[in-house]
Amino acid sequence: MRTGVKRFFVGCLAALAFQGEGAAAAACDAGEWPLWHDFGVYFIQDSGRVLDASTAMQHSSSEGQSYGMFFALVAGDRPMFDRLWGWTIDNLSGGDGGRRLPAWIWGRADDGSWRVIDDNSASDANLWFAYALLEAGRLWQEPAYTRQANALLDLTESQEVADLPGFGPMLLPGREWFAKPQEQTWQLNASYLPIPLLRRLALERPQGPWRAIADNTAAMVEATAPHGLAPDWTTYQAKETPPSFVVDPIKGSVGSYDAIRNYLWAGLTSPDDPLFSRMLRALDGMVSATREHGGGTPPESVDTQTGEASGQGPFGFSAALIPYFKVKGQALLLEQQVQRVRAALSRSLEPEAVAQGQPPYYDHVLSLFGTGWLDGMYRFRPDGTLSLSWENECFATTE
Repeated sequence: MRTGVKRFFVGCLAALAFQGEGAAAAACDAGEWPLWHDFGVYFIQDSGRVLDASTAMQHSSSEGQSYGMFFALVAGDRPMFDRLWGWTIDNLSGGDGGRRLPAWIWGRADDGSWRVIDDNSASDANLWFAYALLEAGRLWQEPAYTRQANALLDLTESQEVADLPGFGPMLLPGREWFAKPQEQTWQLNASYLPIPLLRRLALERPQGPWRAIADNTAAMVEATAPHGLAPDWTTYQAKETPPSFVVDPIKGSVGSYDAIRNYLWAGLTSPDDPLFSRMLRALDGMVSATREHGGGTPPESVDTQTGEASGQGPFGFSAALIPYFKVKGQALLLEQQVQRVRAALSRSLEPEAVAQGQPPYYDHVLSLFGTGWLDGMYRFRPDGTLSLSWENECFATTE
């Protein structure tokens, strides 16, 4: 399988027009985002499939597709946005995005065929899909995107939201496996729940569960990070009184490749959001873990119950911490991460490195989030809507 194809990077979207209901919209120059261009070259195929070549399955995930749509929106790249969503519907949703949640992983099966490997859903991807579609509908004045987002939210609310006894509504990580009501336990993942996305869903659906889920996300993070360090997974149990969060019996108390996103989402949250300060206080431990353990390099793993850190995280961890260190006023740690990420990105795209295989997928994804924010490509407003670098200069509407 090819790892990607070169294409024109979004530059001047001259004369691009598309129809809305009683309005027309035109986009011009969205500005250059070199890292997004590189992502298209090395990770996105012609069909709109985001390829992670790091496994034997040569797989694609619903998470990767949804992240790609968000980045395409930030870049003002509507053709790629549509290709990514089209591939997702055709291959992960069985051709009908209004009736079936996207399967979470697709790739080469043991028999050599290319297909869905596991048809369970991944709720974080569904949040990003819905978010990207809602914002695309608003920014590009395309009601079809908004309708698709709401159809997906209908499925998400009915299949992935649970009412936890003594706690309230919470988003499960997927449609199956994570809820065991007969045992009164629910396995949860805080990194699936960026506060800005929950705000946007609440704006769209004020009578829905999303505002309460945002508040409950902050409460969950506070309850599961005694040293200010988030675990990858946690379990809520209601079989004993009072109900409480406990160390996940399967995943343990480790915080690593999932949990690193908690600090990223906290840093990306608008400072005017009521939960901004709470989330940063609850996740304060990564400052000392990075400064004291690695001399400025974030650890690969932490024990959230003891605070012990180990290993050296990949450069994507540094990228994820860029917004976090910026908003916490940690100038030295911020500069150390920026320098590390810029250098590592450059090395990963050198011809000698590319000849050895696809650049590191997750590191590039986290770098798009972290450096894209630092470079002013996007910001989240308090209501979760996006403020984009091209929005005012390159977008005009006429009645």
